[in-house]
Amino acid sequence: MSEEKLDRDGPASTARSVSRPEVGAEVRRWRQTRALTLADVGERSGLNIGYLSQIENAKAVPSLDALSAIAGALDVPIAWLFLDSAPAPRVVREADRPRTRGPRGASIQEVDGGTARDVRILEATVPPGGSTGVHAHSGDEHHVILAGRWRMTQGDHVVDVGPGDYVAWDPMIPHDVECLGPEDGRMLVIYPRHARSSETGS
Repeated sequence: MSEEKLDRDGPASTARSVSRPEVGAEVRRWRQTRALTLADVGERSGLNIGYLSQIENAKAVPSLDALSAIAGALDVPIAWLFLDSAPAPRVVREADRPRTRGPRGASIQEVDGGTARDVRILEATVPPGGSTGVHAHSGDEHHVILAGRWRMTQGDHVVDVGPGDYVAWDPMIPHDVECLGPEDGRMLVIYPRHARSSETGS
């Protein structure tokens, strides 16, 4: 096959393989939610009723200008008309969370299951008297206390916290987290996914 043939067929083949986003169902849904008829939307948008019907039934692909006019007529952001083409929510069942053992009897569950692109969310469970030991790493770190009493030490700063409390710090400063008891302590730990390669639960 000649290079000319490749150049001519390549873009067309690529275009054929790209699926168009479906907007008709969302246009209909928002029109009905707003209790509007096709005639109402046509009057507000300046578009032909037959054309609007074709869009709703996936028999016509609207231009960006037409979508903008329809979104304005429905009083919704234009992005909402693409919701039917949006990826499904990511769900990680509690039973499917990756689990590891941490230091001093701690257990760590990866709440997000490794699916989150920008953050890592861990649930750490630590027995009374257990601690992470003094350590440091990069990336802002956030803590939400779920159960138990905790002592959180960062440099010269020491705070005792309990259920519902939130603590954030710069983990580049050496820090330690200890469960005071009397029951097992549980906390959520959130930090950037790229911040470190190994976890200690804090």
